[in-house]
This record gives sequence, C-alpha cells and structure tokens, in this order.
Amino acid sequence: MKSVTCMFLYTTLLLELLASVRCEKRDSIPEGKLLVLTVATEETDGFRRFMRSARHFNYTVKVLGKGEKWNGGGYMSPPGGGQKVRLLKAALEEVTEEDKVILFTDSYDVVFASGPKELLKKFQQARHKVVFSSETLIWPDRHLEDKHPYPREGNRFLGSGGFMGYAANLKELVADWKGKDNDSDQLFYTRVYIDPVKRKAVNITLDNKCRLFQNLNGALDEVVLKFEDGRVRARNVLYDTLPVTIHGNGPTKLQINYLGNYIPALWTFETGCTVCSEDLRPLTGLKETEYPLVVIGIFIQQPTPFVSVFFERLLKLKYPKNRLRLFIFNQEPHHENQVVSFVKDHETEYQGVKMIGPDDGVDAIESRNLGFAECREDIDCEYFFSVDIEVVLTNADTLRILIELNKSLVAPMMTKPGKLWTNFWGALSEDGYYARSEDYVDIVQGRRVGIWNVPYVSHVYLVKASVLRDELSAEDLFHSETLDPDMSFCRHARDQGVFMHVTNLHTFGRVLSTENYQTKHLHNDLWQIFENPTDWAERYIHENYTRIMKDKLIETPCPDVYWFPIFSEVACTHLVEEMEHFGQWSGGANVDKRIQGGYENVPTIDIHMNQVGYEKEWHKFLLEYIAPITEKMYPGYYTRAQFDLAFVVRYKPDEQPSLRPHHDASTFTINIALNEVGTDYQGGGCRFLRYNCSIQAPRKGWALMHPGRLTHYHEGLPTTGGVRYIAVSFVDP
Repeated sequence: MKSVTCMFLYTTLLLELLASVRCEKRDSIPEGKLLVLTVATEETDGFRRFMRSARHFNYTVKVLGKGEKWNGGGYMSPPGGGQKVRLLKAALEEVTEEDKVILFTDSYDVVFASGPKELLKKFQQARHKVVFSSETLIWPDRHLEDKHPYPREGNRFLGSGGFMGYAANLKELVADWKGKDNDSDQLFYTRVYIDPVKRKAVNITLDNKCRLFQNLNGALDEVVLKFEDGRVRARNVLYDTLPVTIHGNGPTKLQINYLGNYIPALWTFETGCTVCSEDLRPLTGLKETEYPLVVIGIFIQQPTPFVSVFFERLLKLKYPKNRLRLFIFNQEPHHENQVVSFVKDHETEYQGVKMIGPDDGVDAIESRNLGFAECREDIDCEYFFSVDIEVVLTNADTLRILIELNKSLVAPMMTKPGKLWTNFWGALSEDGYYARSEDYVDIVQGRRVGIWNVPYVSHVYLVKASVLRDELSAEDLFHSETLDPDMSFCRHARDQGVFMHVTNLHTFGRVLSTENYQTKHLHNDLWQIFENPTDWAERYIHENYTRIMKDKLIETPCPDVYWFPIFSEVACTHLVEEMEHFGQWSGGANVDKRIQGGYENVPTIDIHMNQVGYEKEWHKFLLEYIAPITEKMYPGYYTRAQFDLAFVVRYKPDEQPSLRPHHDASTFTINIALNEVGTDYQGGGCRFLRYNCSIQAPRKGWALMHPGRLTHYHEGLPTTGGVRYIAVSFVDP
C-alpha cells in the first residue's frame, strides 16, 4: 500500500512539474512587451556604440532627455544621477500597459551582448518583478552596508546603472522620488532596496551572479572575452555566467571600451571587422572644391632625420592642395633652412601656410594648442590632421582613408621596424602610463585588423573640427603638471567621452627613431643606417637593388668583374658633398700617415671614411648590401666585409687624372661611381690589363666588384675634363 501511495505522489509531482514547465514556456514574455529606456542628453561616441549594439539585437529603445542640459553629475564628481530618476518617472507615466517590461539602463558606457529573448528569459528566471544589477562595492554611502541582505551566493550590493521590471512595479519604485537632478539615484534605489517593507512591496531582487547585468567596477578580474561562432560575449568566470548587458560603471571606461571593440560582433575570428564599412564619409566622386577643408599641423620639436623626405611625402598626399592649410611649428634652428625652402617652393600650392619658427617664442605645448585653434576658429575647417615630423607617411592615401572612416578622432597605426612599438597604447596602468592589452601584439602584427577604440594615440591623428569646438573646446589641452603633453591631451579626450580610434586596416607608415641623431655633419641622414635602416635604405640604396637577382641586373663587363646598381642619386650626391664639405683631401703622395706603415705604394687624392667618422656605417653598408651579392657571384666565399681602407677618390685633369696599373690590397674590391660621365666629367673608367678589358662609361650609383689580388691587375683611365668621384673599398685585406 505504501509503495502505491509513493508512486501516486511521485506521479502527481512529476505531472505538476511538467505542467509548470509547459506553463512557463506558454507564459514566456513576448519580445514585443519589452521596451528599453535610457537617458542620453547628448549623442556621444558612447551613445552611438550603445545604439549600434541595440540595433544588432533589434531592441526597441526610447531615449529620454535628448537635448536637455545634463545636471546629474558624472562618475568623476560627487554622487548624482537624480535627473535619470526624474526622466524615468515621467516616461513611466506615459506607459499604459502595466505588464510592459521596462529595461532601464545607462547608455554611454553600456553595450548589449545578447538579445531580448535571452534577457526576458533570465528576467523570468529571477522570479521577481524588478531585478537590479549587482556590485561587489557599496556606493555612495558605506554606512548602509550592514542593512543590505546577504545573498546565498554572489554580489551583495545594488547597482543603479541597469535594472528591469514590470511597468507597474517600476512606477511604485519611483513613486516617492522628489529629489533634485544632482541627487544620487544610486542612494535613492538603495534605500528602497534595504527597506524590507518596500523591497517586498516592489518585489525587488538583485542579479547577484551577473546573469543579466555585468557591472565592471570591482569585477575586472572576473570578466573575460568569450569568442563564439561569429559573435563575442563577456563571461563572468567567477559565476560562470554570460551577462546580457555590460556596463563600464565608475572608473572602468577603458575596460568597456576594450570589450566594446569586440562585443557583440564588431570583430570575430570568423568575420574579422564587421563594422569597418559602416557610417563612412565617402570622398569618391567629389569635386576638388567639395573636399572638406583640412588644417595639417606639422610639429618639429627635436633634431630629426630625413626632414626633407617628410616634406617630399607631404607633397605626394593624394588630397587637393587647395583644400589644405598648413600650420608648421619648428623649434629647431637646425631644420629652419629645410622648412623655409619647402614653404618658398610650395606655399602657393596650398590654401594657406602659417609658420612659427625657433625665434618666435612659442613653446611646444603652446604650439599644439595654437594648431587646434587654427582649425577651431575657422568656420570652414572640418578636420585637423596632426603630424609630428618623425612620422613617415608611406601611404599617400592616408588622409583620405582617415576622413572616410568618419570618426571623432582616429589615428593610422604607425610602427617602428623590427619592434612592437606603435603610436597607440592598448591599455593604461593605474598611474596613467603604458600598459599592454591582451590584443596589442595581435593588432600590431596584423593578426587582428580593424578599427580599435584605445586610450592613447600620438604622433599622427585626425580630429574633427566639430569635436574641437565642442568636447575639446578648452584652450589648453596639452599642459599638465604630471603628464607629458600627448598624455594630457588623451586624458582630456577620455574625460570628455571622445573615443580615440586607431586603424590598421591599411599599412600607413612608421615613426623614425630620433635617438642619437647628430647634427655636426652636412648630410646627417647618411649616418642613420643603424638607427633608421629602412629609411636609410629608401633614401640611399638604388631603387633597383632588390631586383638584382630576380631580374638578372648584374652585368659582367669583364671576366669575374660584376657591375650592379647600389646607390641612389641622392646617396652619390650626399657622399660627394660630405667629402667636399670636410675638405681635407690627401695630397696624393706616397707618404701617408693615415695608413698603417705610413707609406702608400699607389697613392690617390682621397678622403678616408674614418676621417669623417663613417667607418662603422660603411662597414654596415658593405655587410648588408655588398656581402649578399659577393656570396652569390663568388660561390663558396663568405665575407665579413672587413676593411682597412675605404675612401672616396677625386680625379681631376689638373690634379690627379688617372692611376697607374696596380693590384689592390684586398680579396675583392668595390668601386662605386659617384657622379655621371659626360655630365660631370669626361674620360675616366677602369681597364683590366690581363684581359685587355675596359669599362669606360661608369654609371652613377653602380658598383664594380672584382678580385683584388693576383688576377685583376688594373689601372684608372685618365679623366680629361670635369671632376670624377668614386668610392673604393678594399674588402677582406
């Protein structure tokens, strides 16, 4: 009999359970019953991000307070937010459906990670009429801590930045609000919650395990990105939950910006960047006169290599020059001639040029503020493009690309070759300095490509003039007692809610190293082969050098003599001018104290590389650019490119026109023509006696490479007019 009774009870319970499941499924809240309310008095970058995530999941959103002046304080100021309660109370009065479910949430620092269906399901599972987000920290009144009920598990304290409930219950929640706009909404809701009678009457609970709402303040170590198939969630690893909304409350704006680069599906491993083609400002098809006016600010604050090349690249920007105005600040006397020369030659091509020089009494910080003002105060200016002189813009479309991205402030990602350095930071340390974000290396190395919201950019960026006139309208954005000017500017941008983006959708260029740059030579860039090898090569190595092997550009004018392009026109000119500037040419006598032993058997009129302090750089050049050719053309021989003698020789009809037959004190010799036969001089050349083979028309920038001892006895043929220069190296003596 007992077993029959037990079976009956078990069956009854099972039927009730199944019925409740069917009932719960049947009574699930339709998505049409959900309305999202948020307060946004201004359309900020954060608000646009919130709305994008809402549209992604088809939430119905009503924005309160649009166009109102915000009087509710901020996260960096004393408690506020009462204005939100007032606006919510007024909005609820217009809701006639008592069973309408209202989600009330902040927007500037919130993103949706999932849709209405999941949100409503989790709300029902909470089994209360009103559910507030929860926090680990109590704020703003710590004296109320003891009055908070203890949950069985999870966060104990209420968060006012996100809550949801039935309209009727929310009306009861805010019915007693009579506060001011700058009173604390958090404190108001907390007092309702800690009052047992009111809590029961309104039927409030907290989302203790962050199933609906994730507040980041006090929980940064608990939240990680979870990449799913074509979407991204935030996972709370402490409670193993996937919250629906993510809120960067309090001092966690940088963290919500980081998460917002991915959530809900801005960038995934399957799709890459999904929003990089949204909200663009296309320039294609515009007439030149229709292009937005841009003020380009150029800042020269320290001695910098390749300044002339910077201006050459500036001229090549693919943007109508009559829609560009230049603001050039130069505090380095060393570069004054280069700046003045550029302006003199090209000023009329631009809509306008303003220069501030070393003698104008303007410091670096003031110059940045003046540059912004130059755009801010011109009603026609639409963008300010800030470029430091050490920036190498290799992409001539950079300005067009940045404008078309249509961001408040956006920087092209710039790197330093061979390093993980870039012009952006992925995160900040507690004291406001550099910290590496989890995705930094992947972004720098191109494994993740897109547009990234970051806390710091420098060296080169584009900012909208409308932002300079509104959020960044302060006259001084760069001065700080504790921070560098660029860090001060970025802090102002962050504090004003201006998103700083960096894009690596394209390759834009790099930033030069200015360390160890000396200004004691005529052409100081020649010495940059160590500090800036990429730029040195672009400037000084022949444009066809990389094609030597592929396109078989090496010629063999005589047996075992190889002829190939090595130096650019600029390299040849700079090397000759550097030697003439130094001016201490040898007398061409046999006695020569510069060499070991003090005697030269076959003397020339020359200047040694070590006389101008160029021997280390010359060795680097031989090792990087000559040695690979040597090893290809003389198989089995491997050189360390050592030399005792490397020098520039000068031949003149009335000084030393030729050189008698001789062997070189080398395993092999490099002889580079530094000027042009027929233009700079007549005659000249080299004859190899054993083979009766002459090269009488050396090409400027081309190298002759030949064995030095035993087989290649040779002479320098007479220069009959002008002046001939060659660079000679006796390699592996």
